[in-house]
Amino acid sequence: MRRISKLTRVAVGVASLALAATACGGTSSENGGSSETKQDLGLAIAYDVGGKGDQSFNDAAYSGLQKAQTEFGYKTADIEPTEGETDADKEQRLVSLAKQGYNPVIGVGFAYGPAMEAASKKYPKTTFGIVDSVVEGDNVASLVFAEQEASYLAGVAAAKATKSNTVGFVGGVDVPLIHKFEAGYKQGVQDTNPKVKVISQYLTQTAEEGGFSSPDKGKAAAEGQIEKGADVLYAAAGLSGQGVIEAAAKANVWAIGVDSDQYKQEALAPYKNRILTSALKDVGGAVYTLAKSVKDGKPLNGVQTFDLKVNGVGLAESNPEFAKIAGLSAAVAKAKEGIIDGSIKVKTE
Repeated sequence: MRRISKLTRVAVGVASLALAATACGGTSSENGGSSETKQDLGLAIAYDVGGKGDQSFNDAAYSGLQKAQTEFGYKTADIEPTEGETDADKEQRLVSLAKQGYNPVIGVGFAYGPAMEAASKKYPKTTFGIVDSVVEGDNVASLVFAEQEASYLAGVAAAKATKSNTVGFVGGVDVPLIHKFEAGYKQGVQDTNPKVKVISQYLTQTAEEGGFSSPDKGKAAAEGQIEKGADVLYAAAGLSGQGVIEAAAKANVWAIGVDSDQYKQEALAPYKNRILTSALKDVGGAVYTLAKSVKDGKPLNGVQTFDLKVNGVGLAESNPEFAKIAGLSAAVAKAKEGIIDGSIKVKTE
């Protein structure tokens, strides 16, 4: 039976860190880790498609790594993905980190599912974590989020900010995880103003086609939606979302960021004035929380759910323009309250 636990609070991470990774300790057998390293190093993360520097999902995980390194004073490692890699490549990456003695080892993104299942069985004494997917195992923590709740709030903001009554959604890859973002966003828009039309587009069918790692694809999709009258664009597309934000800024319409507070991202500074808000997903907090549980000798496992109730998701209000739009802040606050108390049920499809 899948065990489900709810965290009471989520720690918030900061940004950027220097990586350090050196081999240490013993080796592991192929069938059960009976010779696992006796010395634990610190936290290690393996990035999703797009890698570090996406100003979004991966960078959010990286912020959790930095917080853990700073607070615990131990070694850390962060490893980039490779183009066209297989599940076997991902498994080898996770196994290598565990063999060196890193604990916990976290795979960032649902694509690590099969690899995580295999690697965790080889190293039963190492705690593994996976972001955005559920993997069974006594030594695996599945770090999942209520993306649809943050997206609902983004939809409320879009409906309040639009002047054309047309808004856009750009999804990186046509997969169930991104459907949650779209479903929540559309519901938030429609519940706020049924007259507002939502234009949706997915960049690719698979991650291998670059849906999460191609700003040019995001920019082209955004330009198409702007031509159709959209004046608020929400992107759930990883690195590709940078192209959406750029297109929105150049057209002087609003962009809504995702995962990290993209208004504060240095690489997006030229466009920040047109980033109305971001649907936040505290991946950094989740990464840090798992690392702390291991450091405290009480490693988390099972499904760890990060939602509005525990501040695991939310909506940024960093842009001063956010507060200037009539009724926006109040509408978002009311929607948040409704989601938390259960009077608003947010769809996932």
